[in-house]
Amino acid sequence: MNEWILFLILFLAPIISSVPIVLAYKSKEWVNRLPPLSVLGIFISVLVSIYIFFCAPTDLPACRFSYPWIPELGINFVFITDYLSIHMGVVTTLIAFFIAIYGLDYMKGDYRLPWYWFFFNLFTASMLLVVYSDNLFLLFVGWEGLGAASWGLIGHWYKDDDKELTYVGTVDRKVGPLNYFWPPSSGGWRAISTIRFGDVPMFIAIAAIWVFAGNLNISQIGWGTLFGTVGFAGTIIILLFFLIGLFTKSAQVPFSEWLMTAMTGPTTVSALLHSATMVAAGAYVFMRITWYIEPWTLNGVPGLETVYIIALFVGLISGLYGALVALGMLEKKVLLAATTMSSLGLMFGATAASYWIHAEVNGMNIAVLVGFWYLATHAFAKASLFLVSGHLIHATHTRFAVGDLEFGKKMKVAFATTIIATTFLVGIPPLTAYWIKSAMDHVMEHLATEYSILPLILLLATSIIYSAVLARFMSTNFIKGEKPHVAHVEGGGLMKAGYVMMVSMLFVIFYLIFTRSELKEFVHAGFEPLSIAVGIAALASFGIALYKPRMPSMQKFSTVLSDRMYFPYLNDYFCPKIGFFISRICDCVNRGLDGFCNIWVMPGLFKRISGSIRLIQTGQLNRYVQIILSLVMAFLIIATIVMGVMLV
Repeated sequence: MNEWILFLILFLAPIISSVPIVLAYKSKEWVNRLPPLSVLGIFISVLVSIYIFFCAPTDLPACRFSYPWIPELGINFVFITDYLSIHMGVVTTLIAFFIAIYGLDYMKGDYRLPWYWFFFNLFTASMLLVVYSDNLFLLFVGWEGLGAASWGLIGHWYKDDDKELTYVGTVDRKVGPLNYFWPPSSGGWRAISTIRFGDVPMFIAIAAIWVFAGNLNISQIGWGTLFGTVGFAGTIIILLFFLIGLFTKSAQVPFSEWLMTAMTGPTTVSALLHSATMVAAGAYVFMRITWYIEPWTLNGVPGLETVYIIALFVGLISGLYGALVALGMLEKKVLLAATTMSSLGLMFGATAASYWIHAEVNGMNIAVLVGFWYLATHAFAKASLFLVSGHLIHATHTRFAVGDLEFGKKMKVAFATTIIATTFLVGIPPLTAYWIKSAMDHVMEHLATEYSILPLILLLATSIIYSAVLARFMSTNFIKGEKPHVAHVEGGGLMKAGYVMMVSMLFVIFYLIFTRSELKEFVHAGFEPLSIAVGIAALASFGIALYKPRMPSMQKFSTVLSDRMYFPYLNDYFCPKIGFFISRICDCVNRGLDGFCNIWVMPGLFKRISGSIRLIQTGQLNRYVQIILSLVMAFLIIATIVMGVMLV
């Protein structure tokens, strides 16, 4: 089949299939009937992504497909089927499809279904454009599509009419001068404003790459030559500007707040955007860029190490911060959002470590492989937990963690899914994430000898806390939580199907770890003494938190953590204060310029000049002759003086 037809079907099927429900928005009957058609469009993309996966080569070099767009500027439709894109394409479409099936039940009867399904499918298509694009400008088009769709989905519930289910934080609570709760109507704005803050420098970086490299295709740019051309400062500026876009999209410190308050959106949105796709887009693009920069071969390039040190520590510090704040959370989805931020930080950290790691498997850097497969494992596990949370919120009619063992027995499928998703994700031996995290431990252990031991310490601390957080999530919702006041456990067949299919993919990844040749190092790392010790520590942490999910003696510390260490003050108080101060200064400057040019000074000056001109406009000929003679006499006097000076 022609590859262009394939890519057109891949990108357009979700969008076209959502058009009928948009056109039928005035007919409630048709709006309720058409959601399966939107799901069908995503299923078609699933089939195409799987076809591409099996038809594309899994080794280097990758296949590139180019079609002219603006060839004189080096901007074309260029898609690539390399190792990262063919795997990520399948991950993206499967997750979107499973969530869409879940959404048929979860969103049934919602008051804005056409809006929801259009933006849901637009988001899926935009993410696929990011995944397969080799051209940076085309990738940025998909990137902006993600931002627009995320705004529409996060702000889907705009009425602020259900404080028990859709808000973030305790309603009417204040911490100092700041309201410490966020309604749904603010979630989309907070997300889009933060993301746009990062998109501007990212676009500038792409423009700079085009100017200095003359090419925007990631796989064809001579990265070493580019860095040599722009020098130390240029390398740092271009890559940091690019990274700011990735950090904001992936909610890394200090851009993390939007992710927490985005939990005001529907749970399907939380699962799609904030566990597997949009927030993972930043980490994925960093892997793609690193894959072709090959920093481990450019150790002598000035400035490159500085950039990768920044990416390493921003990621690991974000990982630790996210795990810590999640430790105090009582809201189901906000806890999962914080752990998502933590996992993304580990992906950035592992990928950034590739600068110092020269080990390759099948021509692929082990550190980048670790980052990518942790992304895939996290995506399916965390999406499963988000979907379970949505079902629990429906069943208990509260967004806070409630549920005892009796409730857990009634929600057997959700309980079993939670057990699998949490244990397979935290790094308990011998389950899926254990082998990937063992390879991550191995990478950081190697980094300790090549660069610093601090990254290893941050990783180990994050892993142990992370394990306790997810155990606490399971315990407070199914084992040792408060007895729910409401327990509507009937129904939800498609919701159950959605998260059962989602969590089953963790077994597929487990199988791949032991059968794929490029992942053999993960298995070897799992038998290293450090990995075994960390796995046992994660298991112990999980068991303790499962048995004792809440400690009354630590309540004050827990409150500080659940308040996100007061980080919202940066976004909601200090930044607005600074922004308003700057805007007032700009307003004063603008008023001054306006007064000078339009109101007082210049108009007054022209008024006086025009008045003086009117005085001599008498209409009498002798008056004009006197003026001309006066000017001639003045000219002659000045000329005489000048000539006298020159002769002397």
